[in-house]
Amino acid sequence: MLARRPLPSLSLLVLAAFAVGCGNYTRMAPEARTSLQRTLTGPDAEQYLRISGNVIPFFGDGSKRLLTPYAPDDVRLLDDSNGKPINPGAVERTLPVGTKLRITKVEFPTAWVVAERVLYTPRTWPWVYLAEEGKPDAPPLVLVLPPNLEQPNDFRAEVEKYLSAQNPKSQLEALAPPVRDAVREKRLVANMSADAVRMAWGPPELVRRTLEGTAKNEEWTYPGGRRKAFITDGRLARAEEAGASVLP
Repeated sequence: MLARRPLPSLSLLVLAAFAVGCGNYTRMAPEARTSLQRTLTGPDAEQYLRISGNVIPFFGDGSKRLLTPYAPDDVRLLDDSNGKPINPGAVERTLPVGTKLRITKVEFPTAWVVAERVLYTPRTWPWVYLAEEGKPDAPPLVLVLPPNLEQPNDFRAEVEKYLSAQNPKSQLEALAPPVRDAVREKRLVANMSADAVRMAWGPPELVRRTLEGTAKNEEWTYPGGRRKAFITDGRLARAEEAGASVLP
């Protein structure tokens, strides 16, 4: 008499069907993904924050925290049923430039990974898991990267917008004390350098450059268009949030 094989559980069947149906959300070759995972969690695991970041809730997943340079109102990772961006929640704390972190996992949105992630999270984007030095029991911090990064160099370039293998201590110490404090607290002050603006508010989504006489102007627009910084000859001239000035 033939032995009966146990039937797979309903949850596994549903998971498998979902995985087959949704397909991968990453175009990077499996070998390249494996190589990135190995190097970024091995030789390149120790990193420092290049820009000050906000720690905020990770949407529907209470076991993680989102690390982002942007204010919660400016986060553009997940939309509601009406197509409007979801605010993940209030800032819990701020990590200043130079905070030491360790990359613990690099996770690409393959079909199986997407199926296993919590529903109301940016499931179809790559995630980089980070552990903060001195906080072994804290929930992992997740840096969410743009989808469809096809080449390892593109992925690394995106990571390097936020993290650096070199401690930026000397760069911070070169700033005037009021500017240094502002960067650590994610504030802007007039006449700070463009590099300091980037360290405080993060990389802009759009940069518009113009020339007025000999003056070189840049208009930095952040996700959602709510925040803007105006740079003249490499120095902050003014900044806006929802149309109102944010400079003291």
